[in-house]
Amino acid sequence: MEPLLRVSELQTHYFSFGGTRVVKAVDGVSFTLNEGQTIGLVGESGCGKTTTCLSIVGLLPSAARIVGGSVEFAGEELTDKRPREMRRIRGRQIAMILQDPMASLNPLFSIYTQVAEPAYYHQAIRGRPLRRRVEELLRSVRIPSPATRMREYPHQMSGGMRQRVVGAIAMAGGPKLIIADEPTTNLDVTIQAQYLEVLKDIQQESGVALIFVTHNLGIVAKMCDKMAVMYAGQIVEQGPVRDLFRVAKHPYTQALLGSMPKLGSKEPLFAIPGQPPNLAYLPTGCAFHPRCPHAMPRCATQEPGDRRITPNWAAKCWLVDQQIKEQYASAVA
Repeated sequence: MEPLLRVSELQTHYFSFGGTRVVKAVDGVSFTLNEGQTIGLVGESGCGKTTTCLSIVGLLPSAARIVGGSVEFAGEELTDKRPREMRRIRGRQIAMILQDPMASLNPLFSIYTQVAEPAYYHQAIRGRPLRRRVEELLRSVRIPSPATRMREYPHQMSGGMRQRVVGAIAMAGGPKLIIADEPTTNLDVTIQAQYLEVLKDIQQESGVALIFVTHNLGIVAKMCDKMAVMYAGQIVEQGPVRDLFRVAKHPYTQALLGSMPKLGSKEPLFAIPGQPPNLAYLPTGCAFHPRCPHAMPRCATQEPGDRRITPNWAAKCWLVDQQIKEQYASAVA
C-alpha cells in the first residue's frame, strides 16, 4: 500500500537579505505516513519541526525556500504546485492546527462563520445543511450546547474551547491529513488530556492521518504510532514509538527520554549539556557530536547516514554499526 504522505530528502533553507547567509532549517528530512496513522515530530526548539510542516502545506515565509527533495501527497507532488493549486489542497486535503488558537481565529467573526467557511468553500454545503454541519463539527470536538456556542465570538470562550474550535475548523473541509503544531502548549494538564482524547476520537471516526509536533514525549507515547526525532534540521532517529521508548539508539533520543520525569522515580533528570547549534554555522560531521557523551573522533569529521536497525527503524549514528557488530558477535558466540 502506498503511503498517504511521502517526504523524501526535503531541504528548506532560509536566505538572508542579499543571500549572504543561508540557514539550513530542514536538511534532508525523509519520512512516510499512512492513512489513519500518527507520527510525532519531536526535538528542541529551532530544530526544524515547524518549518518541515510549513514546507508540506506550502506556507513558508518569504525568506524561506524549498531547495531540494520531494513532498508527495496522495500520489501528487506538492512542491511543483502553484499557489492557487495549493489553496485547493489546504483545508480540503491537508489541514493545520496551530499552537495559539487566537492566531487562527478572527476576533471579528462569530464561531459559526469561521467553522462554516471551509465547509462552504471546500464541500459546497449551503443553507440549513451548513448550519447542521457546523453543529455536528462543534459537537464532535465536545463543545457543549453547540447551537448556542456557535453564535459566540472567540473572546467569549476559554483557551481550551478555542483550541477545540480550531480543531472543528480543521475537520470542516474533510481532510485526509491534519498537522497539529504543538496544539496543547497553552493548555493546562486537565484540558490538555481532554483535548488529546478529542483528537483521538476524531481520528478513529474519520480515519484522518496526524502529524503531531510536540516537545512533550508523554503526548507522543499516548498519541503516536511512530516517532521522528529532529536535531539541527535532520531526523536523527525514527521508528515505532514502542521501540524508541524501550531502547533508543541515538544518544540525542536517549538524552530526551532521560530528561523526561518518571512517576515514582527518585533519579535526577538528565540535562543535555551545551546548546543546539546555530543552523547557519553547523559543525562538521555529526551535528550532535559537541554535546554527545559517546562522541568518537570520526563523529567530528564524518556525517553518518541512516543506519538501519529494522526495516522501519533507523538512526543517524556511528554507534549503531558498533552495536550491531556486538550483537552479532554475541549471537555467534
